Amino acid sequence: MRLLAGGELFRGLSADQRVNLVARARVRTFASGETIFLMGSLGDAIMAVLTGAVRISVPSAEGKEITLAIMQPGDFFGELALLDGRARSADAKAVTACSLAVLERRDVMAFFDRNPSALLSLVLVLCRRLRTLTERTAEVALLDLPTRLAKTLLRLAGIDQDEQPAHPPIKITQSQRELGNIVGATRESINKCLREWQQSGVIKSGNNTIAIMDLGALKRLAEPE
Repeated sequence: MRLLAGGELFRGLSADQRVNLVARARVRTFASGETIFLMGSLGDAIMAVLTGAVRISVPSAEGKEITLAIMQPGDFFGELALLDGRARSADAKAVTACSLAVLERRDVMAFFDRNPSALLSLVLVLCRRLRTLTERTAEVALLDLPTRLAKTLLRLAGIDQDEQPAHPPIKITQSQRELGNIVGATRESINKCLREWQQSGVIKSGNNTIAIMDLGALKRLAEPE
């Protein structure tokens, strides 16, 4: 309840409002790789990650997919279908074993009817998501692969390009195929780029694990020419 109430969606609410809404949540668990919902399915709930990670992606008819986001503990997803009651706009699958807090649409909408000022928190979340999606779309369209990949590794590590975090190595658990889905490239292209960076000492790549060894060099790679 503490994790859910402290999530970005409910930060603008009073303590009593958060408790009243969060008390209606139920917890569901999913195994690694299990589908949570599919694009086009009925959107009747909003979900928050309590443990584990969830991939939000859009598939193509050819079997390819583009990863829109990796949701971590405290993140909400499914808010679009929550608001308009229409079908899901993306797939959601468990990256790891995870537990989710599920709030039914009828409960959330009834709460917002009684507390219309609370809608501002939801609007701010949607604005932030739209800005992020716009930035990612521009990156795929305008930046070369090494720059896109470097930016993605920094984001997955939770590092802002202007931030001075703890010293390397900083480890990221992500497969090369998943990285390709995020940046819009093939696994082979990702592998070639990572091999070059490993040879120059920027990263160290293992089994679905990447350790950032030279953070300064990676930040320089993330700067578009």
